Amino acid sequence: METNYKIRHLSLLLIMAVVLLASACKTEKVLPQKEALKDISGNWQVIKATRNGTDLTAIVDFSQFRLNFTNGNYTLQNKLPFLVDQNGSFSLDDPQYPYKITFIATGKQPVSTAFTYPIVNGKRQLSLTFSPGCANNSYIYVLQQVN
Repeated sequence: METNYKIRHLSLLLIMAVVLLASACKTEKVLPQKEALKDISGNWQVIKATRNGTDLTAIVDFSQFRLNFTNGNYTLQNKLPFLVDQNGSFSLDDPQYPYKITFIATGKQPVSTAFTYPIVNGKRQLSLTFSPGCANNSYIYVLQQVN
């Protein structure tokens, strides 16, 4: 009988401890922060370029090439192999979380490509992956905004 009493007493203590612990834990509500729209406006220059994994940055002069985004349009200066060869308009698949950018050269069909928008060493970069013309050649341009 005394053993039965001890088991009940321990069970009651255990239940009280669980209740106390559960009431001591407070659930904090964290509201999701709304991600800012990605703004790629401005002039961008190539800081790194690869073709099929080979670094082209030291071989080709990319210093004069510029990609300028303004009000839903883009312009190319000092053209190089790129996804499009004429000026036109652009759009992002999602303004907050873009994964794809679409270029629409004047009078041409839309062309889309993979798109990332990381911050590296405190500076925003654009990374575009594309194959102009030949599907066997894959280029990756990493661009940084020109002040």
